[in-house]
Amino acid sequence: MNRRRFLRLAGIGAAALVAGCTREPEDPEVRYPPLSEWMDPATLRPAAIEVNGLRIHALVSTETVPPDAPAVVLVHGSGLSGRYMVPTAREFTPDFRVYVPDIPGYGDSEDPGRILDVPQMADWLAAWMSVMGLERASFLGNSFGCQVIADLAARHPRLVETALLQGPTTPPGERSAFWQFVRWRQNQAYNPGFIEHVTDEEYRKAGVWRLLRSFMFQITDRIEDKAPAIEAPTLVIRGEHDPIATQEFCELLVRRLPRGELSVIPDVAHTLVFTAPGPLAEVCRDFMRRAGAGGGTSAPGQTGATTEPWTREPT
Repeated sequence: MNRRRFLRLAGIGAAALVAGCTREPEDPEVRYPPLSEWMDPATLRPAAIEVNGLRIHALVSTETVPPDAPAVVLVHGSGLSGRYMVPTAREFTPDFRVYVPDIPGYGDSEDPGRILDVPQMADWLAAWMSVMGLERASFLGNSFGCQVIADLAARHPRLVETALLQGPTTPPGERSAFWQFVRWRQNQAYNPGFIEHVTDEEYRKAGVWRLLRSFMFQITDRIEDKAPAIEAPTLVIRGEHDPIATQEFCELLVRRLPRGELSVIPDVAHTLVFTAPGPLAEVCRDFMRRAGAGGGTSAPGQTGATTEPWTREPT
């Protein structure tokens, strides 16, 4: 698709947003603590290493865990960085070695001089793991990050112990700028307002052209075609009200995955790594434990559901 056609479709999508292509959340309003508390990295600390001549930034847990504790790598979505995944990363630090890298060109990682497509992002992750000395890890992605993990798992199977795909993109019938703008707008109703203080800064760092190009990769990369080649146990996680990762699409992925399962978390939507870290970590821990990838000492969860919506009272 050329730039002119993309801009035309983007204009149609923007017009749809202005016309009010939204819906009201169906779940009760969730209350959050102040942003500074919500984004407190706790034992996650910045770490930068050189990979193929580029400075790659990551958050790395410093919690004292056994040397053989399993590793979890969190992969961010389109145009963002690992920063918005801090609430979920923090949930894993007591029992896992946790890593939250910024893909080159995003967040605080250096610009590689070109805009990476999905396979190139996966290859950079593989190279970063080698430099970090990570032989194998579980990978948790949100949205577009799921596509990067799927590509990594399909082409570098030895690196992926389990794949945790939260809100994977993009359903085949909605691979257009129009539909994705509409779905993005619908999902905004479920996000707390202060998320924009995190995402807007990351979008600025990425730049407009990188955002547009990565968006095009998101809607043209066919994750469902890669699913049959993924050997690792894979959990597809969907929020009950997620307008972006539809139930039909998630079920399609699970059918095509050799070792796939589906977990639906009630009363939440697409941005679970930011809005519902507790339930998300619970279903991930349970799946990893059953897959033999550890999971610490937390009480077993119920894959496919949590017992009630998760809330945090303001302080």
